[in-house]
Amino acid sequence: MSKIGKAPIAVPDKVKISFAGRRVSIEGTKGKLAMDLPEHTTAALAEGKLIVTRDGDNARSRAMHGLCRALLNNMVRGVHTGFEKRLEIQGVGFKAAVQGKIVNMQLGQSHEINHAIPEQVKVTVDQNTKILIEGPDRQVVGQLAAELRGYYPPEPYKGKGVRYVGETVERKKGKREQ
Repeated sequence: MSKIGKAPIAVPDKVKISFAGRRVSIEGTKGKLAMDLPEHTTAALAEGKLIVTRDGDNARSRAMHGLCRALLNNMVRGVHTGFEKRLEIQGVGFKAAVQGKIVNMQLGQSHEINHAIPEQVKVTVDQNTKILIEGPDRQVVGQLAAELRGYYPPEPYKGKGVRYVGETVERKKGKREQ
């Protein structure tokens, strides 16, 4: 039995789970998510806990067992408490703003960078340099943060760029300092 797969998922009171064939829909205060269960796995709700089981003992079903349980756990956590990523922009004249469903970033290039915000994701910008990304889907929140960071990753000489809060960038010595 998979160590991850056999652990039951505690379902909070405000979270509703419904099953329609192989599709699992989870609804909570932060939003609504749905997922199709992979083959070899089934899910059931018993006594306020979501239990994921597998139908075989081959390598594929063992792998899908742990994966399915982890994805469902992230969905339950996401619709109940949500996920967030924080980014910060460092550099003279670098700034960001939210205009409707678009993040507008000025990162020292000749043009502005406009990036669309996915559904159910909320982006807020504080002091033109601090970006907060919130949403119920862990994968979408992380992907948006990675895409925004990818426009200008922190460079090692001056430290300019978009970085995660708390991320450390190893600085290199320049030509003059050697």
